[in-house]
Amino acid sequence: MQSINIAARLALAGFFAVSGVVAASAHETHQTAQAEDIQIGTTKLNDTLAVLSGINGFSGGNVIVSSGPDGMLIIDDKLQTMTEKLNAALDALGGRDTLRFVVNTHWHFDHAGGNAELGKSATIIAHTNVRKRLSTEQKLEAFGMSFPANPDSALPVITYDESASIHLNGEEIQLVHYPASHTDTDTVVYFTKSNVVHTGDLFFNGLFPFVDVENGGSVQGVAQNVGRILTAFPDDVTIVPGHGPIATKADLRVYHRMLEDSLALVSDAIAAGKSLEEIQAAGVPEEWKSWAALIDEPTWLAIVHTSLSQ
Repeated sequence: MQSINIAARLALAGFFAVSGVVAASAHETHQTAQAEDIQIGTTKLNDTLAVLSGINGFSGGNVIVSSGPDGMLIIDDKLQTMTEKLNAALDALGGRDTLRFVVNTHWHFDHAGGNAELGKSATIIAHTNVRKRLSTEQKLEAFGMSFPANPDSALPVITYDESASIHLNGEEIQLVHYPASHTDTDTVVYFTKSNVVHTGDLFFNGLFPFVDVENGGSVQGVAQNVGRILTAFPDDVTIVPGHGPIATKADLRVYHRMLEDSLALVSDAIAAGKSLEEIQAAGVPEEWKSWAALIDEPTWLAIVHTSLSQ
């Protein structure tokens, strides 16, 4: 994996700007200023559901909020340093003090960063592997980042291996683990009455994804599981990706085709005896070149190559 390349690219994209984790000290002042500019926007889906997304920079993954007579539940909780702004957004949707449950789609810092604070009063729910990873030191070598074990308040207190359901605000919320995908901790969350699904980072809408092949992830697994998602939910489902705009199944089908095309491209090149450098020099087909806003072409091809080589 090209660690310097991916670290530089993600820093430019704002990924490190408010992470609160290990990063080059030369960027700290700039990161703090940039973090102050980032806001959280709210998109209402219906009377009970809303999506919280970053404006003017990277705030972490997309958050779904369910707010109603039974209290509040959120799917993911962004970066640690966005917690104050997240709380303000929750106040506008019914009150932070009504928050009962936090569901983590996976363990990464941009989706579980608010756990330590929110977990002091809310119940955190996640796959078993999320608790295992958050409770011990973790590394993301591709980013040059390390994470100490989290405090107890950040850890899920309800865990599951395959699936679980939460009944809240008039609907069943289904949590299903999809193994060996973006990580080894991934959950897809479906709001059955609202017909809304949060994919976590199995789906980066219109973007080459980061796949954490160091920590149980697999590009092949992402492609396979995106195929499962396409058949598991109604055609008119509203899809909230881990990153990128709210989507439809048509958007997810395009993403699935990009994954399959990338896997075939790199697999065929490996079979032909080409090196990673040769594969990167050739690049991706023109159709996918606009997808490099977060992860650039060489890095994406390196991720696919690493995944296929494991």
